[in-house]
Amino acid sequence: MDETTSREKILKKIRNALINKTDKPATPVDYESNIYLSTDESLDLVFAKEFTTIAGKFVYCQNENEFIAILRSLINEEKWEKIFCIDEVLKSFLKHGEISFTSDEADFKNIKVGITRCEYLIARLGSVMVSSKQASGRRLNIFPESHIVLAYSSQLVPDIKHALKNIKKKYKDNFPSLVSIISGPSRTADIEKTLVMGAHGPRNLYVFLIDNSY
Repeated sequence: MDETTSREKILKKIRNALINKTDKPATPVDYESNIYLSTDESLDLVFAKEFTTIAGKFVYCQNENEFIAILRSLINEEKWEKIFCIDEVLKSFLKHGEISFTSDEADFKNIKVGITRCEYLIARLGSVMVSSKQASGRRLNIFPESHIVLAYSSQLVPDIKHALKNIKKKYKDNFPSLVSIISGPSRTADIEKTLVMGAHGPRNLYVFLIDNSY
């Protein structure tokens, strides 16, 4: 009897609550305020710190000539025979530096290293934003064992919000079918909690940043 009475009381309260609903408007969401703590450090320094923390390899260059010189040294050090490149701007840099590269689709499955540009560098995350609208397309960001990215300091943005805002403005009604954010080399610890690099993409990720702030 007591159980029935208690049950009826609970059901009655629920019925009354549903009948006599009161509006409780949600607190307005602030989309504009920064969720990160402010910093006096420059964006390139913030990016370099965050990027290297997640196993990325960062190289700062004062100009294109320094980029070519350092890239040539890296190629010799890693003993890469050819770089896969289909971006015409990057091809001109490689030709100028007499760096061997290939754009032949027949070589694609056997390449060890590819070079691309990017859309933006997200400083707070140490991440690289790429899109399918770039000359390098989709494959070159994920297939090679080593991925080299060339970027300029003007492509640095504080966070994802700024990157998305800029890319919408850039492409307007012709938005890319794919926008990706790359956060360091591919890695996983799914198997026995052992970290494995290069599981689903490049084992090595290099970002060459050329200063064009002057």
